[in-house]
Amino acid sequence: MIRTFATHRIRKQEELTGKLWTFSPLQGEHAGKQFQVPTPSCWENYPDFGLYRGEGSYTTQFMAGGNIRIVCKGVSHTATVLLDGQRIAEHYNAYTAFSAVVQDVPSGLHRLEIIADNRFSEKSALHVPNDYMSYGGVSRPVVWEQVGGSFVEYVHVTPYFKEGLWHARVETAVQNLSETEPVTLRITIADEILTFPAQTLPSGISVHTGELVFQDITPWSPETPVLYNVEVLLEKDGQTFDDLVDRFGFREISIEDKQILLNGNPLHIRGLCRHEDHPQFGCALPFAAMASDLALIKHMGANSVRTVHYPNDEIFLDLCDEQGILVWEENHARGLSLEQMQNPNFERQAEQVIREMVQCHYNHPSIYIWGILNECASDTEYGRECYRQQFDLLRSLDRTRPCSFASCKSKSDICFDLPDVVSHNIYPLWYHDTPPRECLDDLYSWIQNESGGKGKPFLITEIGAGGIYGCRSTYATKWSEEYQAHALQEQIKAILSYPDCTGVYLWQFCDIRISEEGWYGRPRTMNNKGIVDEYRRPKLCYEIVKKLFETL
Repeated sequence: MIRTFATHRIRKQEELTGKLWTFSPLQGEHAGKQFQVPTPSCWENYPDFGLYRGEGSYTTQFMAGGNIRIVCKGVSHTATVLLDGQRIAEHYNAYTAFSAVVQDVPSGLHRLEIIADNRFSEKSALHVPNDYMSYGGVSRPVVWEQVGGSFVEYVHVTPYFKEGLWHARVETAVQNLSETEPVTLRITIADEILTFPAQTLPSGISVHTGELVFQDITPWSPETPVLYNVEVLLEKDGQTFDDLVDRFGFREISIEDKQILLNGNPLHIRGLCRHEDHPQFGCALPFAAMASDLALIKHMGANSVRTVHYPNDEIFLDLCDEQGILVWEENHARGLSLEQMQNPNFERQAEQVIREMVQCHYNHPSIYIWGILNECASDTEYGRECYRQQFDLLRSLDRTRPCSFASCKSKSDICFDLPDVVSHNIYPLWYHDTPPRECLDDLYSWIQNESGGKGKPFLITEIGAGGIYGCRSTYATKWSEEYQAHALQEQIKAILSYPDCTGVYLWQFCDIRISEEGWYGRPRTMNNKGIVDEYRRPKLCYEIVKKLFETL
C-alpha cells in the first residue's frame, strides 16, 4: 500500500512491495543464504536476525520498459539501489523517501536489488545507538513508475483566507528528461482550473507557481477534516501524458498572544508521542496496525501525535489527515551530544532530512508544526549555530507552519529565541521528586525572564513515568503500573490546568524496543513509559489519561 488514495490516473505506477522478496544477509553466519521475506519489513523480525547489524540484499523482478522511475519510501537506514546490476541510487536515513530515474530501459524482465545497511559508523551522524531501535530492511513501500520525456515531480498547495474567501498558492515542479515540444500544465482544485500556456520546458526541474480563489470551501479542522484533491496534468498536442494527484486541507496556522491558532481558534494539545515500533513488524507497521494505533489514541481522548524522532510513514499521515489528528513532525535527531553534533556529516545529513521531509509532507493539513533536534546540545554555542541553520532552512522551505524543538536543558538552553514555540521535556516524579506544579512554575518563570523565549506559546513535549505491564505493587513502587498511573495523573493535572501552557505530549503511546548497543539500563531493553505496552495492551494509567484528556 503506497498511500490511502490513488496518486496517479494517467502515469503507470506499480507497487513492488506487498509481496515476497528474496533476502540475503551479506555478513555473519548466514551470509549468502537466501530467504523469502515479506516486504515492507525489518530483518529484526525474521527468525535468527533479531540482533543482526550489517548489510542485507533484497531482490525482486518486474516487467517494464522505457523511462523508469524507482521510488523508495524508506530503507533502513542506508540504501544502495541497483537495476539489473547497475547502481542507480544511494540514500542515507530510514525515514524519508528518495527516487531515481533510468532512461530508455529495454522492455522486458528486470531485476531490482536494494542493499540495506543498519550498521553504526562515523559516516552516520543520525543513526546512532539510541533510546529507540534503528532497524534494518526495506521498511516502507517501493514502487516503479513509467514516465515520459517529462513528468510532474511534486505539487505544493498553500491555502490562506483573505477578504472572506479561501485562496491557494500552488507550486508545481516538473522534471524534463528529454521533452523538446511545448507542454501545457493544468492544475485543478475544487473545480477551479489554473492553466499554464504551452511552453518548451528547460532541461531538469522547472517550478511553476500560480493562485486560485474559491467561493465555497469547508475548512479542515479536527472536527471537520475535509480534504480536497489537487490534480496536475501535463498535456501535449491536446493529449494528457502525465499526472499527479495529492490531497490537502484548507486551513491556516498562526501564532498570537502566546497561542497557536488553527483557522483563528486556539489549539489545546492533548497529545501522545509515538514511535514507529511494533514487536511483530519493527518500524514497518502495516496499514491495519497504524489504523489500530490511531483508534487507541483517539479513544484516549488525544487530539495530536508527535512523530518522535523522525518523519513518519506517509500512510500514517494520510490517516491523521482523514481523522483530524494534529501532528507535530520532526526531523531525525534525538539526544545528540555536542561531540556527536560535531560529526562532519551531521549538518549535511540533518538538513537533507529536513528537505526531504518538507518536500514530501508539505500538503498534509494535519501537520501543524515542524520540530527539529530533540534534546540535542542546545546549551552550547556550536549547537546553537546548528539550530539556527536548520530553523533558517525550515523557514525557507515552509513559512506557513511554526517551528520548534523539544529541549531538556532546563535553565541552560541558549536557543529559545530561535523557534516560534518554546517546547520542553520534563519528568517530575520520575527522574526527580519535584512536584509537577513547582517544576512548571520554576521553568516557566525562567523562560519568561531569562531564556529569550518570552511571549511565545509554551508546550510540554514530554512527560511520563515507566511502568512495566503486569508489574503490580500494593505500595506503588517505581516501575509498577500503580506508580506510573499516579505520576501521570499528577503530571497531566498540573500541566493541563497551567494557564500559560498550550498543551502536552505524553511520553509515550506504547513501549518500544531500544538499541542493544545503548540500552541505558532500561528493563527488558525497552523504553517502558508507554500508556500501552508493546502489544498495545492498556496499562492502569490508560483510563486515567482518558479521563483527564476528556475533562481537562
